[in-house]
Amino acid sequence: MNAPQNPTTSQNSAVTVIGLGPMGQAMTRTLLDSGHPVTVWNRTAGRAAGVVADGATLAPTPAGAVEASDLVILSLTDYRAMYEVLGGATGSLAGRTLVNLSSDTPDRTREAARWAAGHGAAFLTGGVMVPAPMVGTEAAHVYYSGGGEAARSHLATLAPLGTPRYLGEDPGLAQLMYQAQLAVFLTTLSALMHATAMLGTAGLKAGEALPELLSSADAIGAILRAGEEHPGAALDAGEHPGDLSTVTMMGATADHIVETSTSLGLDLALPLAVRAHYRRAIEDGHGGDNWTRIIDGIRGPRRADPASADRVIAAPAG
Repeated sequence: MNAPQNPTTSQNSAVTVIGLGPMGQAMTRTLLDSGHPVTVWNRTAGRAAGVVADGATLAPTPAGAVEASDLVILSLTDYRAMYEVLGGATGSLAGRTLVNLSSDTPDRTREAARWAAGHGAAFLTGGVMVPAPMVGTEAAHVYYSGGGEAARSHLATLAPLGTPRYLGEDPGLAQLMYQAQLAVFLTTLSALMHATAMLGTAGLKAGEALPELLSSADAIGAILRAGEEHPGAALDAGEHPGDLSTVTMMGATADHIVETSTSLGLDLALPLAVRAHYRRAIEDGHGGDNWTRIIDGIRGPRRADPASADRVIAAPAG
């Protein structure tokens, strides 16, 4: 879906940040550096000392923080924390835009958008795709979804945090993209630690193993792009040509990893989960297909319509 057109911003427009963990502090400093007056609130007030010294204003209450700005950014543990913090400030929400950058499930995100609308507030969901030290850098990008009018009004103001990528009106979509990205990230981290543990049984220290393993991880994207000019196009078309690799071939490798890990006395949770994907595809008669066929088993009985993935991720104009 295309991003809303003609986003508006003022370089000195006020912004509120609620939640001052490492991410909230990084966002506050980035917004201050961009010329925005920033009001902050945190349940542990002492955490505000650093950003207040940098120029932020500490509100005495959540209601005071909300009332200080039309744009309110939430950087909390989860969505339950939003209700706990703003439960006593609902009378101040009307006319504001809440941008919740907290992690939770897409369903809870959609429920929160309805809750905000019930109190007269617009709602945007966001997923920041970099750690706190990288907020505001050229490498930073943030997925957003929710009301188009709220996006038109505020995405440019939010842009200093990271390049905005607007996914559409569904408030759950940015959360879903965030969780999907983290599924790749967390699985890769576990794979790196499993592989490091494997090599460690032969006396190879992590300092020797990880540089080699990280090179492999870095190369995965290039390998997948080399195998398909437009990654994902064949999946969308339901095509799994087995000319470069097959489920059976990759499944044999998965078997060997399980056997090796077993012999080394390592935890088998990760390799068994991976092997299960290939075994299911083979049992379903797809051993000669490309490894991508494992997506059928991952999708399970609730098969997603491939056409629903046909979305354009675009930065806002302007």
